[in-house]
Amino acid sequence: MTRHFLTLKDLSRSELVALIQRAIALKKDPTGPQTAELMRLQTMVLIFEKTSTRTRTSFEVACAHLGGSSIFLSPTDSQMSRGESVSDTARIVSSMADLIVMRTSEHSRVCTMAEYSSVPVINALSEDFHPCQLLADLQTFVEHRGDIQNARTAFIGDGSSNVCQSWINAAAMMDFELRVGAPEGYHPQRALVEAAGDRCQVTTSAQEAVSDVDLVITDTWTGMGQENEKTQRLDALSDFQVNQQLMALASKDALFMHCLPAYRGQEVSAEVLEGPQSVVWDEAENRLHAQKALIELLMT
Repeated sequence: MTRHFLTLKDLSRSELVALIQRAIALKKDPTGPQTAELMRLQTMVLIFEKTSTRTRTSFEVACAHLGGSSIFLSPTDSQMSRGESVSDTARIVSSMADLIVMRTSEHSRVCTMAEYSSVPVINALSEDFHPCQLLADLQTFVEHRGDIQNARTAFIGDGSSNVCQSWINAAAMMDFELRVGAPEGYHPQRALVEAAGDRCQVTTSAQEAVSDVDLVITDTWTGMGQENEKTQRLDALSDFQVNQQLMALASKDALFMHCLPAYRGQEVSAEVLEGPQSVVWDEAENRLHAQKALIELLMT
């Protein structure tokens, strides 16, 4: 049966734990005949309807490390830009390729791609979820602090972002506390919060959210496709910047994460981003290792 990775919940808890450990192992020893031959004579097609730096680079490098080849389709390269349906695209591409990685807008589009594809489909970002980012984030926490179970974490800023909503799924699956500090109008989907039970709480106070936590997370305030809302968003989220004053309320050895790109002086201060508690560069690099482990899981 073809497996897809559209949200974290497409994995079991045990699979997620094993995937993180495999990513750590691949980071330590990226070579080996089994790894280098996994995608020999196989092709990955990236269908990206939004721009990308880390996601595209990490997937293409991962594919090369695993012995495969990759094809990148930008919005102007695909006939979907001229009205061809996602379902037709899925049927055609999956008849020629061995793996599809899709970055898109509405989450329903990547779901349709998976429904009609005969090969694995990976969600490389949709408006609702960014599960590949969470694989790297969880790996980074484990590398720096060990098991995340029962840890206290906080997401500050736009709680409706795909990264925050993926963190909610992670909290429910990995049994840790996530506090979302976000203004009214920027809260995550209620169904996700309710499904997480006592593992997720939402507050309108950034200070309350970060109190004594082990990890503080943020994301850009203006995501792709939200550029026309930038002024409104900057105003609404201005009290939710992660700066040194806010980090001082977290535990003294708390980590800071940001999926990037970062806008210094908006969602995070330069002092925090470049400071000793920041692990954002490890987090970015781990996209490569986590996605190699994910491809390995789906292709074997």
